Amino acid sequence: MTFDVLVEAIRFILPAYCANAAPVVFGGGKPLDLGKPFVNGRPIFGSNKTFKGFFSGLAVGAAISCIGGVLFRYDVLLGVTISLGALLGDLIGSFVKRRLGMAPGSPLPIVDQLDFVAGALLLSLAISPPSLIVALTIVAITPPIHLLTNWIAYALGLKEKPW
Repeated sequence: MTFDVLVEAIRFILPAYCANAAPVVFGGGKPLDLGKPFVNGRPIFGSNKTFKGFFSGLAVGAAISCIGGVLFRYDVLLGVTISLGALLGDLIGSFVKRRLGMAPGSPLPIVDQLDFVAGALLLSLAISPPSLIVALTIVAITPPIHLLTNWIAYALGLKEKPW
């Protein structure tokens, strides 16, 4: 991985990273699943996935995309799309964890670090997907970045658990 590829990977995925992190700061309130159970009686997403968190994540991702559009000629539509993909990917990860009987906030390694990236990369296919090397770089750098930012959020009192 060259420095240029690393920079391109971060530039590409930054709106999704920010969208995924924003609910930790701005979330709370009414759960997206309205507290209703799935057909198996378990929560659909759980109490940590809220309307406020979802829409704040989308707003932050869009804002980062707009700033990138002005400063770096970043494709704003791509940024908003991958921000939405990140949030949807995270919801799918939560849905899977609830199907496995896991409580909200409980760790599921790999899924917790990459569900939002998978959603972002998948939705990018509709606009402008990254090259294979950039996508692989994103997948490689995300777990340590995700773990570091979660520990920082925990240390700052923004998260109850360090994962």
